[in-house]
Amino acid sequence: MSIVPAAPTAVVRAVADALSATLVLHRRGALELRRPIELVRTARDATTLGPVVTTLAHATRGASTATALIDDRGPITFEQLDQASNRLANGLAAQGVTPGTVIAAQCRDHRGFVLSLLAAGKLGARIVLLDTAMSGPPLTSVLARERVGILLVDAEFADRFDDLRPGLPIVLTRAGDTNRRGLPTVHGIAAWRSALPLPPPEDPGGIVVLTSGTTGTPKGAPRGKVSPLQSAQFLDRIPLPKASTIVLAAPLFHGTGLSQLILGWALGNTMVVLPDRFDPHRTLDAVARHRASALVLVPAMLQRIVDLGAQELARYDTAALSVIFSAGSVLSPELSRRTALLFGEVLYNLYASTEVAVAAVATPRDLREAPGTVGRPPVGCRVALYDEHRRRITTPHVVGTVFVASGLSFTGYTDGSGAEVVDGMQSSGDLGHFDDDGRLFVHGRLADGHRS
Repeated sequence: MSIVPAAPTAVVRAVADALSATLVLHRRGALELRRPIELVRTARDATTLGPVVTTLAHATRGASTATALIDDRGPITFEQLDQASNRLANGLAAQGVTPGTVIAAQCRDHRGFVLSLLAAGKLGARIVLLDTAMSGPPLTSVLARERVGILLVDAEFADRFDDLRPGLPIVLTRAGDTNRRGLPTVHGIAAWRSALPLPPPEDPGGIVVLTSGTTGTPKGAPRGKVSPLQSAQFLDRIPLPKASTIVLAAPLFHGTGLSQLILGWALGNTMVVLPDRFDPHRTLDAVARHRASALVLVPAMLQRIVDLGAQELARYDTAALSVIFSAGSVLSPELSRRTALLFGEVLYNLYASTEVAVAAVATPRDLREAPGTVGRPPVGCRVALYDEHRRRITTPHVVGTVFVASGLSFTGYTDGSGAEVVDGMQSSGDLGHFDDDGRLFVHGRLADGHRS
């Protein structure tokens, strides 16, 4: 039988976590405690607009003329992005999009995708983020299960949908030279529309991030109301820059890219996105050209960069990099070692999942002292191990199933199912152990045939 924490204990923990998170955000420059009105406005926005729009609004009030985003079309300020997304929201409303509409987006990283996220939030419409590699039967299943009513997609993916849901409206987020069919575009729909904001929706429409789908059709993990304080889970152990530049190589349809876009804006950063398929040379060129302080990617991308070797890397000035943020899959000890040799001790690795969100962070010191670790839980997170009978494991080096409690954890898949819960914590689906210093090591998925 699960042991449910006593109410006073849960309340005390929640208050303590909130205070700790506030201090972390203040220390990192994401919250200004001397501006209480702004804190209230941001908290209020979060209850109706969702995290992407809330963060943009906060950044716009703080530095409207600062550059928010750079893509292949050039720079755009926070204020310009806010107004452009208002126009798109008004244009989509004229197309029949309402708070009850479900939008599916299949896009590479560019402002059309970002505008789509913002417009959906301002309309209170739910938006489902599709992997750019998804097609065929899995795509058909996701569109049906999520009850998608309109598609916002790059032109290169439009043909995938012809036989899946005939008649489903398609709006192109990036046309390029491939709009042979003359489909409407987000920029065309937004043109000449009012830049005045719509009335805020009653509730956030929410963002649905899909699981990897390694065991079948990807499931949908919805994200709706999120407290701004949850950003502390990333900033507690990762010193992301403030009012600087971050190159975002991880895709926005993935939780890593999306979370760091939001967090980067919360800190007033310029986010550089790369619209085409990942290329290590193009990424390093962006880091050098914009003198980026941080680079966000997944381990496979980092591997390709490191594999270029010291001589090739020397062509690019990466001296301004103080953080390489890696997440999304396993980071090998060898890759972390080689990264430190080439870039210095700037690598931070996040252990997370679509379901439990943030679980643990490994700092450069963790990676040096305990190669292979995924680190320790940041503020507001709890991680525990349980055996196959769901008895808690407290002894170091004993393998068990990893369970996580986080304010960012989801409340269930969009198909009505959910992750296993023990003592108020959700299963990550992984096996792991703690070392003598409390660092977590992950061994693999339960689905791989292992049991604790």
